[in-house]
Amino acid sequence: MRRTIIAANWKMNNLMKDAITFFSEFGDTALKSENEVIIAPAYPYIPLASALAKKQNIEIAAQDVYPKAEGAFTGMVGGKMLADIGVSAVIIGHSERRRIFGEPNDLIREKVKFVQENGLHLIFCVGETLPERENGSMFDVLKEQIHSAFDDNLTLAPEKITVAYEPVWAIGTGVTATPEQAVEMHAFIRKILKERYGYEDSRILYGGSVKPENLQGLLSHEDIDGALVGGASLKASSFMKLVNF
Repeated sequence: MRRTIIAANWKMNNLMKDAITFFSEFGDTALKSENEVIIAPAYPYIPLASALAKKQNIEIAAQDVYPKAEGAFTGMVGGKMLADIGVSAVIIGHSERRRIFGEPNDLIREKVKFVQENGLHLIFCVGETLPERENGSMFDVLKEQIHSAFDDNLTLAPEKITVAYEPVWAIGTGVTATPEQAVEMHAFIRKILKERYGYEDSRILYGGSVKPENLQGLLSHEDIDGALVGGASLKASSFMKLVNF
């Protein structure tokens, strides 16, 4: 059985006081849950989150990484720095990195390789835009995103490779893919992982306006192994409901 993951991506939200309040209210929720809990704060608050989450069975993730250990790369955060502050997982290829910051597939591939070389848990995001869904090219889009990142570039054990399907049209819009839409795309991703790479035990998460109200409908399907949560993860009260599902 694949263990369910409930992952929080705080993006550019939650200041120090907010993080302290969150972990105070969240308490030992993760210890009591059967689900695996991951929290990805913004870079400045990773050390604080790591300290507050100590012994609470929470994995601390980074929202991105520059694919170098260290060096003259102004404004970037590398792998040595992340390991030094308690990070054990990294989100790569999020649609906001692709769309807003223009990250090309070759850079994302390099990041995928780097995360694995450093033994970190890879959370790899894929997803189509609304025009791509409307013109029926969503399967081709996902194939390109996965193939360009993973072909001859997978070295970690399957359980350390997590894919997050995030339809771009559902991120932060309040619109959630229907369970049928999500299941179709998750099954497609799982088929690629199994047939092309031999990865049967990798988990696939859904992301895109996940809330306590719609999680049950999504996780009732065997191909959906959890959720990558944005807005609903910023407050402990709502994130606890998701973790306790």
